[in-house]
Amino acid sequence: MDGDRVEIDGGIMEGGGQILRVSTALSCLLGLPLRVRRIRAGRSQPGLRPQHLSGLEIIRDLCEGKLEGGEIGSTEITFTPGKIKGGTHIADTKTAGSVCLLMQVAMPCVLFAASPSELHLKGGTNAEMAPQIDYTVMVFKPIIEKFNFTFNCDIKKRGYYPQGGGEVVVQMSPVKELSPINLTERGTVTKIYGRAFVAGALPIKLAKDMSAAAVRCIRKEIRDLYINIQPVREPDDQAFGTGSGIIIVAETSTGCLLAGSSLGKRGKNSDKVGIEAAEILLRNLKHGGTVDDSLQDQLIIFMALAKGVSRVKSGPITLHTQTAIHFAEQLTKAKFTVTKSEEEDPSKDTYIIECQGMGMINPNL
Repeated sequence: MDGDRVEIDGGIMEGGGQILRVSTALSCLLGLPLRVRRIRAGRSQPGLRPQHLSGLEIIRDLCEGKLEGGEIGSTEITFTPGKIKGGTHIADTKTAGSVCLLMQVAMPCVLFAASPSELHLKGGTNAEMAPQIDYTVMVFKPIIEKFNFTFNCDIKKRGYYPQGGGEVVVQMSPVKELSPINLTERGTVTKIYGRAFVAGALPIKLAKDMSAAAVRCIRKEIRDLYINIQPVREPDDQAFGTGSGIIIVAETSTGCLLAGSSLGKRGKNSDKVGIEAAEILLRNLKHGGTVDDSLQDQLIIFMALAKGVSRVKSGPITLHTQTAIHFAEQLTKAKFTVTKSEEEDPSKDTYIIECQGMGMINPNL
């Protein structure tokens, strides 16, 4: 069997958990036995962290596969996938590990399951180094559904660093195949909205300060648009622990969604949190692409699986995106090209990511 295993070097390029997420999801979908060595070799604490292990376990359970080397700190795993089935699956990081990253690894797989799935994902909903759950609902969901599927994401409880304790329930039905996407027209920004939140022991004043600072920052660049960033205090029965943060979304005339977000932490001034999110949003608006730098790499696996040619206009290509493309090409028959966008003003750093998808067909439907 080992002769047929695909060998993955987990230490190259981005060198983190994303390599594991992309390669194990594709292994599960394509029925390819996998060995991943040097897991997260590029990180200060190499090897599997609780969140990566939970992601591997949910993939194993989704397809009744076999996982070896699945323990905290392990730098090598082998995975032998089985047949993807629907039903209810639970993944719990037992830490503030991101539920959004668990969703990233599981979602492509359950799209090609035999029956509908319900994923109970537990951990951090608003965690560092990962998209916030608000980003997933406000930006990722409406754009990813352009591949011609829908999902429901119910935030049962929010959980913050360090304990986590959040829970999100994702429901989705399988599809026969994914349609390609064409996101090449930015259009003009028509509205800017968002939410600044506090939870637990923090006063609502912090949310109001984050919101006001973000609005002031955006106003310097964009004067004529109404900006609506709601300050909210999460209800105590719907949040575990103490946390704060902000997400700001710009919507365009062609339906593009680009965002900036930031999390509060002890000793970080709330104005600074608001300004940080506003600056990320403005930077994403400057490059002229149709997706922001957080969505860019999340689209790659879906583009690879879709039937036909997908095209996305983006800003500078992130290392996460380059990594996702590398492993998607290594494992599927999809072919990506990245070219500098010609029609843009030459001072803009804009690119077209094009993919001839492999046209994955759900064998169960």
